[in-house]
Amino acid sequence: MATTIDSLFGVHEQALIYRSKRAEVLASNMANADTPGYKARDFDFKSVLNRLNTAAGHVTQTHHQHIGFDKTPATVALAYRTPLSASLDGNTVDAQVEQAKYAQNAMDYQTSLRFVNGKISSYLSALRGE
Repeated sequence: MATTIDSLFGVHEQALIYRSKRAEVLASNMANADTPGYKARDFDFKSVLNRLNTAAGHVTQTHHQHIGFDKTPATVALAYRTPLSASLDGNTVDAQVEQAKYAQNAMDYQTSLRFVNGKISSYLSALRGE
């Protein structure tokens, strides 16, 4: 049975890419917490992965010499976050909310990274005959 790299790691390969992008967005929000008029932005991680799974289900590589389908779009649609409380200067960043979201994203990134690392370790063990 032929196996591709995409099928070896499942959703975790793409999860690492998008968790990294989300960390950049959240870090940018925190860096601009004191910038007047700055609007906090974020994207829905679940909808991005659902869109990738849907797109991957409709496009198939029918011949080994065909160009493979790249599941990673260049950009992610960022949405503005609705603030919990109004700010006089128009800034919508709530530092505590951003820090909590960043910490959760970092834990989710580590989870996917450990899963991929475990898969690689198990494949290396199989190749060594252990």
